[in-house]
Amino acid sequence: MKINEVPQDQGFMIEGKIRDVCYAVDENGHYTKKLSTGWQPKNEAMVMAWDVVHERVEEVRSKILLGELSPIAFYMELNVMDVSILADYTGISKFKVKKHLKMKKFKELATEVIEKYANTFNISVEELRDVEKVKDFKQAK
Repeated sequence: MKINEVPQDQGFMIEGKIRDVCYAVDENGHYTKKLSTGWQPKNEAMVMAWDVVHERVEEVRSKILLGELSPIAFYMELNVMDVSILADYTGISKFKVKKHLKMKKFKELATEVIEKYANTFNISVEELRDVEKVKDFKQAK
């Protein structure tokens, strides 16, 4: 694609605040980087992907409110993580992360362990422990 053909469709890229790097051919026939504010098919795919994430977050949220899962599961889904990724970020074994996803085990966790999770999710320990925050959570669309 030529440099003047790089798509600039507004959409998922948050009103142009976030941009994609595209490679295009300049007037001399050389590949060069060009910033794009979006491309309609990609924007639609991203919206669909985030809709799936939001559905999963809602499923997990309802299980937390039933006492089946801990808030760790909620923030894990919200941050599009799985057990392996969360284990890598926290330095906690996958086996232990799986145990900590259960509300009973979560309530028994030491503050130091909760701090590791909170730091990974970029929230405070209080926010992670606050089930009411999960209960009142509203998806930003």
